[in-house]
Amino acid sequence: MAEAARHLDSELLILDDGLPTPDNCLRARVLSVTHYTDNLFEFSVERDPGFRFQAGEFAMLGLPLSDTPFRAYSVASAPWEDHLTFYSIKVPGGPLTEKLQHLQAGDSVLLRRKTTGTLVCDALLPGERLIMLSTGTGVAPFASVALDPAIYDAFGSLALVQGVRVSAELQFARALQQRIESDELIREFAADRFELLTCTSREAGAREGRVTDWLYSGELAAAMGSSGLDPETDRIMICGSMAMLNELKSYVIDAGFVEGSRNRPGTFAVERAFAG
Repeated sequence: MAEAARHLDSELLILDDGLPTPDNCLRARVLSVTHYTDNLFEFSVERDPGFRFQAGEFAMLGLPLSDTPFRAYSVASAPWEDHLTFYSIKVPGGPLTEKLQHLQAGDSVLLRRKTTGTLVCDALLPGERLIMLSTGTGVAPFASVALDPAIYDAFGSLALVQGVRVSAELQFARALQQRIESDELIREFAADRFELLTCTSREAGAREGRVTDWLYSGELAAAMGSSGLDPETDRIMICGSMAMLNELKSYVIDAGFVEGSRNRPGTFAVERAFAG
């Protein structure tokens, strides 16, 4: 893609690669790429005016190459923004990420027109506090949720919890926190109502260990100023590795939480696209 001819048109950089766009897809131009670590990066693309999604949903994303598969990527930007942001891990030899990690501004990606997902506000009953539990790039859909003013109408406060291996992998979440605190639109809704809680499993820090261990020990609840998870007032979203998803799903069910869906809202939701 990087070698494809580019030209300026209406002050926008357009990719002229001569490849067709499938009928069920939209072509989106890459606006920016940020590499946080050797294995984590973020990229933003133009948003077609007709592309709609709900905070927490994922899109099927691919490249304009016939042999490249489509994969589910949670949208990490807000529904009201004029661009789409995605947060990805770099997988050596991965059929899609091996190519995605080399994206540059002006390249293009393909987006299927329909979005879906289970980490949406509609899947949960109203509550006092929304707790978003994530590991690694599982934080991506929660960025979209935390940037959506509508979420603050449904919940009194939001706690975003992310577990990573080393502190360098927290850069995306910390940038999100800084934006929430500084953005004129979001801080009006999120002031004193959004909290970021992080832990590292392979590096010494303020909080060490896995998210699951932190939760089971009661330290997470204490950090949020409560004695424990309460299905009467708390609502939970979970996104991360498959092992983490299945483990935490069992834990919250045992604690009295009920899984919700768009058709039957409950007290917790798991990203079904990645769950076993």
